[in-house]
Amino acid sequence: MTDIRIVRIAHLDLRVVPRRWSFALERREDINAHFLKLQAAKPLWNGRVLLMHEHALDGDVLRGAYLETDFASFIAWRDWGFPDKTMRNCFAPAALQGSDGAFVLGVMGGHTANAGQIYFPCGTPDPGDVRDDRVDLNSSARRELFEETGIASEELDIDEGWYAVFAGPRIAMMKPMRARQSAEALRQRIRDHIAQEVKPELADAYVARGAADLTKAMPEFTAAYLFDRWHNRADAPKTD
Repeated sequence: MTDIRIVRIAHLDLRVVPRRWSFALERREDINAHFLKLQAAKPLWNGRVLLMHEHALDGDVLRGAYLETDFASFIAWRDWGFPDKTMRNCFAPAALQGSDGAFVLGVMGGHTANAGQIYFPCGTPDPGDVRDDRVDLNSSARRELFEETGIASEELDIDEGWYAVFAGPRIAMMKPMRARQSAEALRQRIRDHIAQEVKPELADAYVARGAADLTKAMPEFTAAYLFDRWHNRADAPKTD
């Protein structure tokens, strides 16, 4: 985790600034062929997503510009080792924590693009997260949490700021959310939600209480965030 940096962020200034993405245009034929192979194995939908093409830290403010592209181009960029080094996938995981301090994560379903991985509810931002040309990651985190777990953000104490996990081509904007129920109670609620869904994104919920609960199924940005929070408890989340 030595190449991962975690920064406390107070404010976001993220905008949609359209531009030509050479990778998506020049590799179009290869991208389409790759996506067809993926769709043959899983029911993936080629919707529209937002990727960041510029970003900068200005004190405790993260500024950035996004472009809109299709999911097929995004997934090819990811699967091929992120060949365009200028781009970032900047997204907002809902860092759910129980009243007992344990964290609650999701186990991705087998039909998803990240099957078996364990991380907080999240998704690549899309045009539905845009408000007057601004990308609203706060709304994205709350929506993804509810869609994947059935837990509404109104039930939670939500940090006013963020923890930005800079991990190569990914910038995970962790949004700390503290529940008034224990982690085990949250896990059961999520399992009940999964059981009621026709095609749930999650296969299960996972509770992490300490370093012994870190697993290779977690992306590096997730493990790094958890490790940091367990070792920096003095920097406790501030609530609304």
